[in-house]
This record gives sequence, C-alpha cells and structure tokens, in this order.
Amino acid sequence: MLQSYLKLAVKVLLRRKFYTFISLFGISITLLVLMVVTSMMDAMYGPMAPETRVDRTLGVYRARMTGPHSIRSGDPGYALLDRTVRDLPGVEEVSLHTAPRAVTSYPNGERVTSSLKRTDGAFWRIHDFRFLEGGPFTDDDDANGRLLAVINEPTRRRFFGDAAAVGRTLEADGQTFRVVGVVEAVPPYRLTVTGDLYVPIRTAKDDSYRNELMGGFMATILARDRSALPGIRREFATRVARLPLPDPKNYQSLRAAAETQFESWAAEIFDFKLETGRAQALLAVIVVAMVLFMVLPAINLVNLNVSRIMERASEIGVRKAFGASRRTLVGQFVVENVLLCVVGGAIGFVLSAVALEAIAASDMVPYTRYVPNYRVFLYGMGLAAFFGLLSGVYPAFKMSRLHPVEALRGGSR
Repeated sequence: MLQSYLKLAVKVLLRRKFYTFISLFGISITLLVLMVVTSMMDAMYGPMAPETRVDRTLGVYRARMTGPHSIRSGDPGYALLDRTVRDLPGVEEVSLHTAPRAVTSYPNGERVTSSLKRTDGAFWRIHDFRFLEGGPFTDDDDANGRLLAVINEPTRRRFFGDAAAVGRTLEADGQTFRVVGVVEAVPPYRLTVTGDLYVPIRTAKDDSYRNELMGGFMATILARDRSALPGIRREFATRVARLPLPDPKNYQSLRAAAETQFESWAAEIFDFKLETGRAQALLAVIVVAMVLFMVLPAINLVNLNVSRIMERASEIGVRKAFGASRRTLVGQFVVENVLLCVVGGAIGFVLSAVALEAIAASDMVPYTRYVPNYRVFLYGMGLAAFFGLLSGVYPAFKMSRLHPVEALRGGSR
C-alpha cells in the first residue's frame, strides 16, 4: 500500500511542477537560512575545540563600576579577578588571561600585525588546543616571566614559512619570544581563546595591571561538574560585593558575574537593564524570531496545498466512484505532503552545507569552521512536516467527504 502511495505521489508531484517547485523552494530556503544562522551561533557558543567543556565552564567577561556621576564598564581587571576567582568551591581549574590585542612585528623588514594574548599555565589545561608542534608553557614559566610563546599555524607561516617554529624566536610588541608550541588557529568569534601569539602574563612590560580592578583581563572557571555551577556563581557574587572600591566618591558599586559566554552576550544587549533572566529573554527573542520566520512559508504552503488539492476534486470523485475509501484518499495526500517535506528538507540541508562551506572558504571571518547544526535541521524538518501535514490533511479530509457526483463537478457545497 505504502509503495503504491509513494509511486502515485511522485507522479502527482511531477505532473504539477509549478506547485511542487514553489513548495520545495519555500521549505528548502527556510531550512537553509535557519541552518546557516544556527550553525554560526553554534560556532560561537557551542562545544567546539578548544572549548569542549562549555557545559561546566563559566567566565568573568564584564564588570561595571557605577556612581552618582560616573559609570565605567568593560573588561574586568587583574586585581578584581585575582581577589575573587581563586579557590572558589567546586572549581577544578581557574585561568586568568587578557583579551587579545594587536601588536606589530617586522620579520624580514615586513610589517606584520598579530593578535597577542597573555595567559597563565592553567589556560592550557582548561582548553583542548591541538598542538601541531611542541607544547604549552607552564605555571612556572608564567611565574618567572619567561619570554616564551605559543603561536598558531598561520603565524608560523608568516614568520617562518614552511619550516618548523619550535625553538626559534620572534619579535612582538618590542619583546623577543622563543616559540615552544604551535596550535591550530581559533576563529576570532571565540573571544576567550582566540589569538595569534600566546605568552605568559608576567612577561608584561610593567606590573601595574596587578592593582587594577578594571581593564584588559577575563577569567575562565572550569567546575568539577555541572552541579557546582550555581554555588560558584553565588560565591563569586559574594566576593565581588565585598571588594573595597578605590574611589568611593566617584564609584559606589561594583558589578561582575560568573556567567556563560551566551549570558555575557545577553548582558551586552540588555546592558544590565534586566537583573536576572537576560539569557532566557534573549533565547526567547531568538526562538520567537525563528518561529515567525517559518510562519510565512508555512502559510504559503497551506495555501498552495489547499489550492492543489481543490484542483483535484474531479480525481477524487473518480476514485470514490470506483470505491476508494476516505482513509485511502487522506492517506494518499498525507504521503504526498510528507514526501514533499522530506525532499525539500534534503535540498535545504545540501544547500546549507554548500553555503557554510562557501562562507568558510571566502575567508570573511579568519580561521572559521562551520558545522551544520543537525538538531536545528531535525527541528526545522519536524516543523515543516507538521505544517505540511496540517495543510494537506484538512482539505484532503474535507474533499474525501464529498459525494462522488459533487466531487466530479469539481466543487463542494
């Protein structure tokens, strides 16, 4: 029975090429856009190397000091983090590191701009970088301010061509570093881990950063397990509230949070206007936008299916006259819609894979890697199938109830 349904569905869809094309176009383009957008978001916030433990990782990315006439917000400072994130309960590792900043070098007389990031030894234990040469520097290297560097693969090519880099030296920011490791490049939207050169924190030219509550740093906190995350958040907030402010006349409160990167993004958008639930609010906005984006093609699909089925009133009348049951007729239209949705979904998936590959190859975003989001694809397919079935079953059921004579006349009362 199913085999005959499928054969008839293929013949009907090929016979009505215009309706088939419009339906496939709407389904595939909708899934294409959803897949591309969500794959980009996955690339920014999902568990991808070197950030493979995002399910139990928090960070401190923002801080704000406020007063009657002054507001200062941005990256937290080393002093703020050093006094609050050390020895938090339930924590496996804590790393302090700077935000990447541009530095200039002149290998062979050519000007090269690189992104330099200063880190501690724990940074390499938290994140799963793939080393192509050598290995990371250690806590002891950082404590002693040794002029060592881990570089990414594109930086190796810029400085040393195709030759090995470990053991060689390079100049950056007026300092000469010896290369101890080479890692795969990380895209710039992975703000916590991206960089061209990674060097120890204590290689900084002066130590004034050690006393600053604001500016230039961030922290990564790896919990022992997910159950420890709420306690870590609470204890960090308590410690921040106890910090003395350097200028009480101008600044009377200091705010910072241990949060996920998505929560930090939501805080940027809402700018502390929501005390709680910022991430949930942003997620709700995204979900609503995605659903609304699918409503228009769904409505078009409903209208097309209604028109397509109503045009087949005479066919339904003939089949009823020869003994076809309501169940058979409804089943046939259901199979047609399911087949249409599956084919449209497959086309959308192929198009999205091609589009993501093209975006990566275009080098619009350096070192980018996009992977199709299979969860969103399945959700989108399910939603498309739901609307497809809904738009097909109702008119099919309505037409199946027609008397054969009325159906043969091409209409209903």
